Amino acid sequence: MNKSVIIIPSRLEAKRLPNKPLLKINNIPMIIHVMERARESKIGDVIVATPDQKILDLVEQKSGKAILTSKDHSTGTDRVYEVLEKISDDSINIIINLQGDMPNLDPNNIKNLDYLMRKNKCDIATLAFKIQNVEELQNINIVKVETFENLDNSNFIKAKDFYRKTINTNKENIYHHIGIYAFSKNALSRFVKLSRSKNEIERKLEQMRALDNNIEIRVALSKSFPLGIDTEEDFLLIKKSMEYKG
Repeated sequence: MNKSVIIIPSRLEAKRLPNKPLLKINNIPMIIHVMERARESKIGDVIVATPDQKILDLVEQKSGKAILTSKDHSTGTDRVYEVLEKISDDSINIIINLQGDMPNLDPNNIKNLDYLMRKNKCDIATLAFKIQNVEELQNINIVKVETFENLDNSNFIKAKDFYRKTINTNKENIYHHIGIYAFSKNALSRFVKLSRSKNEIERKLEQMRALDNNIEIRVALSKSFPLGIDTEEDFLLIKKSMEYKG
């Protein structure tokens, strides 16, 4: 039997927004919001990967599953892989690396990404959304993905590049990247054994390690726009939005 698992890397020591997983929206910590969205996708087990006992205790209080990891990982994906090795389930063949800062992610996006991975049997897959305006295009806190072709609701195409700073704003096929990745088990194992690439280090984008080593990343268009939280401004914006809807 082939299974999927969702692993959410989460730590307290984020440089731009410390203690981010514990920030509350509708009086619920962000990491719990993300865990619940993952559960709602119903594609497989959900595990929080964290080096922090405080996060582990919080997740377990909410009847979730968390595993303590090393504090020394360079990236969230390395943390995800440590958890995969610890659970050692040979029936798992797709691993969803879900960033812990998207509390309003539509669970259907997770489900769709898992479906596309299984249907196309690719190495790595991720999601993107249409850029809304020039300010968003120029915002270095927003990661962009450039594709080889126009992305629409019916295709699943190769990523050409990822970056924060957009030098040429007249380029076509640039989208707002969404922080969720699906890996085949083999691709994840290969990825974490590679050295960090120059582009990965300079851009602070670990997906560049895959592209720089000719590992293909496929991109699908998200059906809705989840705001990732990197700054206090992001947090206040999404807090206001979710508490208004709530």
